[in-house]
Amino acid sequence: MSMTRLKMAGRTAVYHCISRVVGGERLLDEVCRERFTGMMWRMAGFCGVEIITFCIMANHIHILVRVPSSVGEVSDQELLARLKLIYGKKDIPVFLAERAIKERGKIDDRLREAWIGRMGDVSQFMKGLKQRFSRWYNRVHNRYGTFWAERFKSVLVEDRHSCVEAVAAYVDLNPVRAGLVRDPKEYRHCGYAEALSGNKLARKGLLSFLEEKKWDEAAASYRMRLFVIGSGAKQYGKQELTREEMRAVLAQGGQLSVAEVLRLRVRHMSDGVALGSRAFVEEVFALNKEKFGAKRKSGARPIKALASIGLASLRDLRVRVLS
Repeated sequence: MSMTRLKMAGRTAVYHCISRVVGGERLLDEVCRERFTGMMWRMAGFCGVEIITFCIMANHIHILVRVPSSVGEVSDQELLARLKLIYGKKDIPVFLAERAIKERGKIDDRLREAWIGRMGDVSQFMKGLKQRFSRWYNRVHNRYGTFWAERFKSVLVEDRHSCVEAVAAYVDLNPVRAGLVRDPKEYRHCGYAEALSGNKLARKGLLSFLEEKKWDEAAASYRMRLFVIGSGAKQYGKQELTREEMRAVLAQGGQLSVAEVLRLRVRHMSDGVALGSRAFVEEVFALNKEKFGAKRKSGARPIKALASIGLASLRDLRVRVLS
């Protein structure tokens, strides 16, 4: 199935977005990751989308984002504030908006339509973010040409506590899977570490799916998910299983905790197209049935390694599912 993106128009939707640097080059150094993160927060503010969590690696990015069902009413003053987030205070769009308000008492309808048309849409958010970063990178490094390997991939995620939590943990555990750190709080370029450092937007993103409403309680709960709990490593008399040991346990039909499985690379998280309960995936399939072959009669495909939380995906992945 060549299709990589689906959307749920007219309703709030969560997307796990992934994009890779061209040629797999490790171009995102410390300075670039800091710059990209700042651009991401500002672009999210302009587009009116919510960053749940994220992870910026050397050659690829993960962003888990919640997109509202509609843009809603945006006043001229709110629109001006959003423009300043991505253009600064003196760029032409801000100048045009301020002049229109001063001279005619409102921003021209044509300009409003163009700017608001870029809001409340995952594609516009990712396109704007990646383009702005590419221009900055090429200018600073005296470089030209494409920076990203593709537009972006995304998995549509059911906006349900256990589903969003599983994907969020998977995103925040990227540097652990890569062997860069043993604890995601030590990797400053992920949502979990930013939340622990006091970033209010990062904390708001994690609080949006955790059952606890106070940050201290929510942080403790989420940290438990990130590490081995339940029927995990302690069951085998070890503090922590290696990835090879975890794969062997799964291959033999053994059970691992969700936290342990998420320390492996689960392809459904990046290639599953839609992820959630069986009912959610079937709904997505029904709404997009024309995009699939005529022989396909159902949508949901269970993710055996994550059966304990009832996750299913739209793609039936069989090759290198866990690595």
